[in-house]
Amino acid sequence: MFSSNNKVPKDIEKTAAVLGKDASLDGTLRFSKSLRICGKFQGIIDSTGFLNVAAGAEVKADIKAYAAVISGQVIGNIEVEDRLEMTSGSYVCGDVKASKLKIADGVFFEGKCSMIKPGQNIDVFASNREELKKSLQA
Repeated sequence: MFSSNNKVPKDIEKTAAVLGKDASLDGTLRFSKSLRICGKFQGIIDSTGFLNVAAGAEVKADIKAYAAVISGQVIGNIEVEDRLEMTSGSYVCGDVKASKLKIADGVFFEGKCSMIKPGQNIDVFASNREELKKSLQA
């Protein structure tokens, strides 16, 4: 999964919540720790935590999270602040935005990929114009 030097929450091994294999849920999911989806979910996922879509899980949602590992099926756009990993056998159909991306052999991925820089706190009103230009060009 993630190497120890990445800034991923330490409680990933202790999943805070699980949507079970036989569960099906429609709606909006918001969480700040970690969630493992083993069943079916349709809707919106809006999180500051870690998302794990297990093998066999089916997700039809636009996803925003801190980090994610996809081992099942996701249909929808995915945006993560840190790292997105697609494991062998996963199916992802949608556009992806991440600062770090790992796609294993045997992944079906259809969509566009945009690499984003890790969170930069730039206050456009506190900097003068030349400083702002330099920081954006770096």
